[in-house]
Amino acid sequence: MYQALYRKYRPTVFADVVGQEHITNTLTGSLMAGKTSHAYLFTGTRGTGKTTCAKILAKAVCCENPVNGEPCGECEACKIISEGNTTDINEIDAASNNGVNDIRDLKEQVSFLPTSLKYRVYIIDEVHMLSTAAFNALLKTLEEPPAHVVFILATTEVHKLPATILSRCQRFDFKRLEPEIIVKRINYIAEKEGFSITDGAAMMVASLADGGMRDALSILDQCSAASQNIDENVIRDVCGIAGNENIFALVKAINAGDTATAIKTVDTLYRNSVDMKKLVFELISCYRNLMIIKTVKSARELIVCSEAEFSEYEAMAESYTLSNIINALTELQEMADSLTTSASRSDVELVIVKLCSPELASTITALKAKVERLEKVVAALSQGKAPVSSPPPAAVKSENISKHPPTKEDEIPLPDAPPTESAPNTSTPKVVTPSAEGEPVPVSQWPEILEILRLSCPLLAGVLSDSKAYIGNGRLLIDSQLEQFKDMINSDAKYRDYLRKAAEQVLGVSYNLGPYKPTAKAQSSNTPDPLAEFAKSLNNQN
Repeated sequence: MYQALYRKYRPTVFADVVGQEHITNTLTGSLMAGKTSHAYLFTGTRGTGKTTCAKILAKAVCCENPVNGEPCGECEACKIISEGNTTDINEIDAASNNGVNDIRDLKEQVSFLPTSLKYRVYIIDEVHMLSTAAFNALLKTLEEPPAHVVFILATTEVHKLPATILSRCQRFDFKRLEPEIIVKRINYIAEKEGFSITDGAAMMVASLADGGMRDALSILDQCSAASQNIDENVIRDVCGIAGNENIFALVKAINAGDTATAIKTVDTLYRNSVDMKKLVFELISCYRNLMIIKTVKSARELIVCSEAEFSEYEAMAESYTLSNIINALTELQEMADSLTTSASRSDVELVIVKLCSPELASTITALKAKVERLEKVVAALSQGKAPVSSPPPAAVKSENISKHPPTKEDEIPLPDAPPTESAPNTSTPKVVTPSAEGEPVPVSQWPEILEILRLSCPLLAGVLSDSKAYIGNGRLLIDSQLEQFKDMINSDAKYRDYLRKAAEQVLGVSYNLGPYKPTAKAQSSNTPDPLAEFAKSLNNQN
């Protein structure tokens, strides 16, 4: 029968336990000195070696020929313990045996002498799950135990134990394992099992394990069943996570205020079976790393990732303010706290829209972020330039995602300035002249209109990010296939006003709005738009 990797490679002596030397050295030293306590308490996060050390300790105190505090593994006592052929070693799951009657039965058992070993050892796992009455029943036994009994208590939530219990045990706190230790163990097991794993994949497993060796080996076990050559893509597919590449794309879209790209990225991940709850925590981890880079000089020591990913983090952090990062962390953490077992796509989309448009949020941090954004806009306008927008992120590789309308990374010229006394106005409004054939003419300034609209109504700007505009029959014709845009325009006059005012600010003329319907000639023509080609050539020159 197949044996799970975390069981197959479970240490059998203290020397094989990695990352907990402060505990194993103390235990072996006390055993060598013959100072066996009647009660031990092992506490720490899951998968850090508590139960493993408890089993090794149980074997060591009963070993007939211990070697430097370690069980010899050769004596009769070690053999029957390894085979499970003794009633003197008892493992109790307090999660399912937490009543006072269970502890009363235990109290009756401890009075009997061991049948084949030197001690009767009781390993009580998840001891914090005991009821108050059960703790009271256990207290007297811990206070005055028989000489032939050793208790080993293990818990992940030591704060739930009564002080009277804590004071009667030798306490050992297990630390989360360093990523380098987990990666080294993963590579060792992969070599033994005959499959390969890339350095990036091993680091990804260590990050997902969050300091727990058992979790790391469970992930490795699952991935090795899917492929004998494990890389980052295998980890993402098996674990249902987005991965840093997609998370970076999503966070860049959020920072650019590109709601449409961000929502489409979430949709693509959702269609690829990425767990939405895990996506939230991946975003939290990403923003946490950005915060560390912005606030700590030696940030590399505090971030679990590859060198290439850390370089990407550093580049991203340069375009962020600390306020924006804290705002994102606050919104995401509030959502994570409200989650139970899962998150729906709409939950994630809601928080993404809030992050793309800080003015939609009501937190103080969000308001500060909005003020910072407006200050940048005012500074740009005071220099006669439009605010700079970050370029849209690359699409997620798993699906071709439509991009935000292209904008230059440098400044975009504003409409001609109003006349002054020293410089009379000689410019004319940027009115689009209809073609001689009466065909609607594309509005080349449409990106500028969207930039202004992004300040006055970011929600509408996000919906129109993939749209185009034309002038025909004296009206501004909008080419957008999104039903959301049609609903907004038809249901609320304020959205029509926002759009008309933004267009008037750029074009110099107030147009009525209408839908764009391509004519048969336009549909059949493959000739490129001369205005678009001219604008493209200008962009290439710049």
